[in-house]
Amino acid sequence: MSQRDQPPIAWFEVLFESAPDAILVSDQRGKITQANLQAERVFGYSQNELLNLSIEDLIPQRFRPAHESHRQNYNAHPVLRPMGPDLELLGLRKDGSEFPVEIMLSPIETAMGKFVVCVIRDVTARKTFEEALRNVELHFRTFVEYVKEYAIFMLDPRGHIATWNAGAARIKGYSRDEILGQHFSKFYTQEDIEKGVPNSRLLVAAEQGQVEDEGWRVRKDGSRFWANVLITAIRDRNGELTGFTKITRDVTERHQLEQALHDSENRFHSLFEFSPDAIVVSDDQGKITEVNAQVDRLFGYERNELTGREVEILIPERFRQIHPQHRAGYALLARTRPMGAGLELYARRKGGTEFPVDIMLSSLETTRGRAVLSVIRDLSEKKKAEEEIQRREREKQYLEEELNLEHSFEDIIGQSAGLKRVLKQVETVAATDVTVLILGETGTGKDLVARAIHQLSSRRGRTLVKLNCAAIPTGLLESELFGHEKGAFTGAVSQKIGKLELAHESTLFLDEVGDLPLELQPKLLRALQEKEIERLGGTRTIPVNVRLVAATNRNLEKMVADRSFRSDLYYRLRVFPITIPALRERREDIPLLVRYFVTKHARRLDKQIDSIPPGVMRALQKWDWPGNIRELENFIERAVILSKGPALTAPLSEIEADVPTPDPQDFTLETSEREHILRVLRETKGVIAGPKGAAARLGLKRTTLNSKMKKLAITRDDYISSP
Repeated sequence: MSQRDQPPIAWFEVLFESAPDAILVSDQRGKITQANLQAERVFGYSQNELLNLSIEDLIPQRFRPAHESHRQNYNAHPVLRPMGPDLELLGLRKDGSEFPVEIMLSPIETAMGKFVVCVIRDVTARKTFEEALRNVELHFRTFVEYVKEYAIFMLDPRGHIATWNAGAARIKGYSRDEILGQHFSKFYTQEDIEKGVPNSRLLVAAEQGQVEDEGWRVRKDGSRFWANVLITAIRDRNGELTGFTKITRDVTERHQLEQALHDSENRFHSLFEFSPDAIVVSDDQGKITEVNAQVDRLFGYERNELTGREVEILIPERFRQIHPQHRAGYALLARTRPMGAGLELYARRKGGTEFPVDIMLSSLETTRGRAVLSVIRDLSEKKKAEEEIQRREREKQYLEEELNLEHSFEDIIGQSAGLKRVLKQVETVAATDVTVLILGETGTGKDLVARAIHQLSSRRGRTLVKLNCAAIPTGLLESELFGHEKGAFTGAVSQKIGKLELAHESTLFLDEVGDLPLELQPKLLRALQEKEIERLGGTRTIPVNVRLVAATNRNLEKMVADRSFRSDLYYRLRVFPITIPALRERREDIPLLVRYFVTKHARRLDKQIDSIPPGVMRALQKWDWPGNIRELENFIERAVILSKGPALTAPLSEIEADVPTPDPQDFTLETSEREHILRVLRETKGVIAGPKGAAARLGLKRTTLNSKMKKLAITRDDYISSP
């Protein structure tokens, strides 16, 4: 059968599957019954997955409550309805990302009932383009209107002024109302007007497209200034001249400087020789014609070694290919230009070593023609001093932040054998410089043990630097560890010193090291082994002498077996492991901790609590405390708040509530912890964050609770009842 003879249904299927837009068919309840191939590409689901979803599953969560009423309204009034041009509609992909869409709804009625055809177009590219156009137009208008260093205005084909910006008003002295419609020759000297210079400039610009010159110009008050002027012809699509743009810059100061240099060349040479900076003079071809005595000291070359050589000999090899382009561009501009502010400039000595410099370029007219004067200042010592000041400032800032943090408690409290064993290990290892791996459940006080190791070490005079690998987004973790240079990536608007560099000569505490991304692990291992790093976007190696203390509540051995953690890094970290016992394994320490926390929070809340009822203390010692010390402290803080008299009133119902008894054969620490977390989630109605959320009730951080829920396979359906 030919395509022409195929039945309409076959043609419909071909069109349906080959359509450039996503097409979904849903029943009146919003259940998806059909989806084309483009729907897979747009939303990231397979066709089979889409058939198990409803339309609401493809809509961001915040819009879903209102969508059902919109669907019911459409079912009641089914018409062909375009949606999008005047609305901000968003779709939701399988990976959770959102994207702008336009939608066309069309009702269809079949023998199987009423359905809705939904044609969905991804308009991300168009929206991005439209936004870019708006931004470009806005930035251009803002630049032209508010830039004050340049007079920017337009002329009609005969030279009459059509527009006027703030810079033109400042430089030339005329207001917009005074000057619009006037001929631009008003700005020229009488001598130039008599010579016909203004009109000749327009003729040249019309013939060549653009003309640039410099000369004296006249302000409204009659005063003169030396101007750099660029006139550009504007033509329409047919090539017809429609006018000119004119950009004028007041360069009187530069002109005066150049004139003074030209008029006093002999005096210049005396200054040239005794300058504290290296000075190199080159011709317009980049050949060195003269150098001063400081060049020998700074670069190691004698004069006769440099004369006639290209100036690129003083530039690091990696920059030499692009430097002639910069030199040619500067020769066209022919103006004084400082180079160094905001740039990382380097020069090269005779022996090949590089050093940071600041450069001032000036274009000179000498008796031998145009030349470029390069004043080069060695910034090596300044750079070192700035980096040291910056490092100390960041360390000071970090220390201030650390001092402002509210620690769980100042000292490690307890007298149990397990805790004493830990403290003995701390005392033993602190005097060395080896890497320590602290193991233990969440909330057991791993950070306090790390702090104790640092305070007992020879590095205690420097600030302990901390980084929680689970609290930093994966995309930013490398920058947090290694730092970055300005411009290393989008958003890197300034240089940043990483935690490894900040911890130089001190201790770095890497908390939740089990959450370190696999791709960063070899880079950390290399930094520890070679004791040097490079910032992101940098080319210079930076030595770091860091003592590493790492901590995790995860099973790194299992992660190594699962290949989610590198074995070489694991063994590098596990030089001296310390395992902190859970609170349920040191119940004899609970009374000491309870009294400490009661005193601490009663003083903070200005309450007088003198006693803890024996029944309360027994209940506290009996509870397993899955969140360990952190959970215990949060519980005691709530109890202090609830207490109205001198005796502690504790909400024991929170820890004595009935918990479903698991099968004895399945009774493990994980099942116990899972049931406890589920109970708290049900009590908080699924709220995780906030002062009344499940994380606070459990004494955990929100990120830690989310990790535990993922590890224990706890889903929303487990603790939220269906309506």
